[in-house]
Amino acid sequence: MRGRFITLEGGEGAGKSSNLEHIYRRLSSAGRDVLQTREPGGTPLGETLRGLLLDRGQSAMADDTELLLMFAARAQHLAELIRPALARGQWVLCDRFTDATYAYQGGGRGIDNERIRLLEQWVQRELRPDLTLLLDLPVEQGLQRAGERSAPDRFEQEQAAFFQRVRSAYRERARLEPERFRIIDASQPLAAVQAQIDAVLDEYLAETA
Repeated sequence: MRGRFITLEGGEGAGKSSNLEHIYRRLSSAGRDVLQTREPGGTPLGETLRGLLLDRGQSAMADDTELLLMFAARAQHLAELIRPALARGQWVLCDRFTDATYAYQGGGRGIDNERIRLLEQWVQRELRPDLTLLLDLPVEQGLQRAGERSAPDRFEQEQAAFFQRVRSAYRERARLEPERFRIIDASQPLAAVQAQIDAVLDEYLAETA
């Protein structure tokens, strides 16, 4: 029996790291065999590409180069980790996936969605997430949180207008696929955010029991 593929998405400062661990514990306590991973990354090659993509010293990177590196890392991730895990019946929990590409490279950079869609079809074929939780909050609040966390990476150095486009693209993805997406109000305190997540997971676990 094929496992389930759950992704966690959101802009800067949305709290993905804290909530990813919460989701992992919640699914594991419900008896699911969960593999936790991230994009870009998840494999040795993917982590090397992640380092290039986030490196503040790579300011001259062309938008097309960024897009292709994202999908190169994703192709390796799918072949080496995600597809084998799903085939074994594991549940895969991934910090970002292709929705992030539509948001950051599509919305943020302005790359045409059709070009992203062609790469998505080529690299992923039929595979799409079964459930996507989108942590949504105002850009200003997210950037303030992110600024308190660490030195900015290559993406975090972008201006607020970039992240407004990212947020809009994420929300449009959720509007177009309401059966897959669940929007979580990430502007609330952590306990309230996790209560929303728990409600979504309880429903999903009941549906897939």
